[in-house]
Amino acid sequence: MKDYHINIFYSEEDGGYIADIPDLPYCSAYGDTPEEALKEILIAKEAWLESARSADKPVPPPRYRPAIYQAAS
Repeated sequence: MKDYHINIFYSEEDGGYIADIPDLPYCSAYGDTPEEALKEILIAKEAWLESARSADKPVPPPRYRPAIYQAAS
């Protein structure tokens, strides 16, 4: 089963970690640690999906895959 890709990164501006799901517009969360940001984005994802379904809005399939770069030898 495919699931949505989650980005987690440190934000100097916010002073903590931001997590987002590129396939779900505006679905993001904050945490003081990467683990906390992950916990919060999983809650946000479920709320996003539940809200879309209850409003009969389309739910995009998981598609986003980050580019993977290999270091030059």
